[in-house]
Amino acid sequence: MTADSVPAQVGTGGEAPSDDPYALRTGDIKEPPRDLRGTVRRLGPGMILSAAVVGSGELITTTSLGAKAGFVLLWLVIVSALVKVWVQMELARWTILTGKTALAGYSQVPPKVGRVGWINVLWILMDFAKMLQRGGMIGGTAAAFSILAPIGGAPLGRTSLTVWTVIVVASVVALMYTGRYRMVEKAGFITVVFFTLSTVALAVGLPWTEFGYGGSDLASGLTLSIPAGTLGFAVAMFGITGVGADEMTTYTYWCLEKGYARWTGPDDGTEARARRAEGWIRVMRIDALTSWVVCTLCTLSFYIIGAAILHRQKLVPEGNDMITTLSRMYTDTLGPAGKYLFLIGAIAVLCSTIIASTASVPRLWTNSASSASAGSDRRSPAAPGASTWTSSPTIPTSPPPSSPSRGSRP
Repeated sequence: MTADSVPAQVGTGGEAPSDDPYALRTGDIKEPPRDLRGTVRRLGPGMILSAAVVGSGELITTTSLGAKAGFVLLWLVIVSALVKVWVQMELARWTILTGKTALAGYSQVPPKVGRVGWINVLWILMDFAKMLQRGGMIGGTAAAFSILAPIGGAPLGRTSLTVWTVIVVASVVALMYTGRYRMVEKAGFITVVFFTLSTVALAVGLPWTEFGYGGSDLASGLTLSIPAGTLGFAVAMFGITGVGADEMTTYTYWCLEKGYARWTGPDDGTEARARRAEGWIRVMRIDALTSWVVCTLCTLSFYIIGAAILHRQKLVPEGNDMITTLSRMYTDTLGPAGKYLFLIGAIAVLCSTIIASTASVPRLWTNSASSASAGSDRRSPAAPGASTWTSSPTIPTSPPPSSPSRGSRP
């Protein structure tokens, strides 16, 4: 989609085009599923969220925290993951009821900084900082590929790293070119399934190795204590593990593109609409809780692996030796062949995060730019939803119908 192809009526209050996943039209209304099979078929946004969350943060950061602190902060991993999922579901519930994205909701919270809300300003500042993180993810993926299959020189050599970096970036851009939700969902599902099974299997199998852990180790991590010298680790862990602010925000976009709000339909104040809203919110909650289980299992597994293997050997993944140090989790337990299993898993993990991030960030920036350009006149035809180089879908800037309904009660 190019800028010239954006219909003029988007953002003006007119009838939205049929291919706009963010518009609420009566023709798109669907009844929510009532059986388990139908519900499972409508899940999906949570897999993209899991792909974004269970990535570099868990593979690198959570493992490093386990390597530094040992089992003592295990309880904080559980608390962090449990607290945040409820905020995520509340944002998604609001999105289904209103048809608006989370950033659109943030912009309504005073005070304003120019034409945008202060929370939106914080998001913009945060995303500038996260650009460095995305560069690190691409570099980590290229490093894993370079060790697994060096090109044009030695593993981790400049030539090999450069070539693999170009290949990784080009591959992700090609995958994201269509900007289609279903493609992102499938890629996220495949990587998350592979990653979850391999990680949990390793953590469960550790007790039968020389790095085994027992009930006393796990109990020591559930004492709700923060020993001296680990406060910094604890704060970092709470902020990094589980669903972060950016993933919570992005989840509302995936819920919209999946169709939860579109299938609920415009808020016409009827009992039928209220029942549909309740049904699709129920599906969303199952989706969110499913992703929470996946994220929590993987986060706990990586923390336990870091505490059991790396902490006991006083190894901390950092610097240029990060990938090599992380591979010790597998080679020290599975032998030399474990190195290749780790590299394949690391590539799957990092690629899943890159894919999810590359798919979500342009949507967020497009939404922010269109909202800022619309200003207070959100129905201005001069401020249509913009399109980006990744062909992200148009984000309408006009508000949905505001008539109340029983389905929109808190």
